[in-house]
Order: sequence, then structure tokens, then C-alpha cells
Amino acid sequence: MQLDDLYRQVIMDHYQHPRNQGQLADDAIAVDLRNPSCGDEIRLQLLVEDGVVKDVRFRGSGCSISMASASMMTDAIKGKSIPEALQLAQTFREMVKGEPADLDQLGELESLQGVSKFPARIKCATLAWQALERAAEASGADGEAKA
Repeated sequence: MQLDDLYRQVIMDHYQHPRNQGQLADDAIAVDLRNPSCGDEIRLQLLVEDGVVKDVRFRGSGCSISMASASMMTDAIKGKSIPEALQLAQTFREMVKGEPADLDQLGELESLQGVSKFPARIKCATLAWQALERAAEASGADGEAKA
């Protein structure tokens, strides 16, 4: 089996069987984003306690790249501090833009590396990550929700 085939299987698995899909309680930080160029939509909810992502859920519709990226991201950030999650977002963004990136910390997110060959799909792959960055901003410097 080729590495590209394995990556394709990982992406399709997350697209067809998304992890952490659903909704959290009303006290979670929620961010809604839409990619106007293709119509992908996401609602990301974070539950942050003591500066750590305690739980995360998403709902949305879009292409396989967008939804698989959201599913993989939610798996990757759960249990991480906000700064750790934001560092992961930066590394992911570097990877999909084809820039040098520390792939060791990405785990199965590395399966989206091929997106860098298709500039129009970068927005699809990074939509959930943009929602994460906005949610982190809304959480405040100490990681707790702003009043």
C-alpha cells in the first residue's frame, strides 16, 4: 500500500465517521465560520477549564478535506493547553502551505499534507483551525471564557 493511499484512507475515515461531532452545553465557547469560496461551514465549541481544552465538538457541512480536518483537529487538541493547541494550529498551517513544519507533533494530521499541492483546498483544510484560533482568543489570556 502506498503512503498516499493510507493518507486517503485516514481522511475518508474521519470524513465518514467524524470524531467529536455534536454539541456541547451552552457555557462552551462557540465559533461559527463559513468558507465563502466553497460553502464549507463549521460550528466549533470548546469547553476550556484552567486553560486546558477539556472537551471540543464540531458540527458542519462541507467537503471531505474540511470535515476530516475538523475531526482530526478535535482529537488532537483535546486535553491540550490553549497555547499547545495554538502551536499545533501554527504547525498545521505551515504544513498545508508547504512550508517547513515539525511533522512529528501532528500525528495523523500529517495525512492532510497533500493539500499543499492544491492551493484552493488550503482554506478547506484550515477552516476548523481558524475557528479554534478565534475560540482561543475568546477564551482570554488565562484560558477561561471572557464574561
